[in-house]
Amino acid sequence: MIYPFNAAEALKMAISIEENGFKFYTDAAKRYAPGPAADLFAKLAKEETGHLAIFQGMLDGLSQDSAPTAWDPDNETDQYLKMMADMHIFQQDPAEVAKVLAKVKDQKDALELAITFEKDSVLFFVQLKEASAEISDKISVDRLIAEEARHLRILAREYNRLYRPGR
Repeated sequence: MIYPFNAAEALKMAISIEENGFKFYTDAAKRYAPGPAADLFAKLAKEETGHLAIFQGMLDGLSQDSAPTAWDPDNETDQYLKMMADMHIFQQDPAEVAKVLAKVKDQKDALELAITFEKDSVLFFVQLKEASAEISDKISVDRLIAEEARHLRILAREYNRLYRPGR
């Protein structure tokens, strides 16, 4: 059986993830200013706005008349993406995100949460790419995956510098 993959819904999930990531990085930058971690969080917040624009452009470019289809007898693609988004640390309701942020005790916690956010994002975007029908969408998502992986490397380097010297 052929099931429609709901690309619009998946892109809305991605937009929500990036919006909440922007909120987290903005709040963390304010909380830990002045300092190198605050500067890093501010830079990452700015980059999240670029990611939002890419996903919004992809969403705006979807045809209202056609839904991509794929051979998926158990509708696993859509279910899997929804599960990945639901488990993403920042795909939750904004009130839940605020609760997560309230539990951040210090800069170390903030960096650990940011690392988890970026890892979750890479995993979600890889699955989104696999489900994308259009080559141009795959190229856009590839670019975002590379940027999120770069964020992860930057965060890991800063974490190691501050909390695991000599690594």
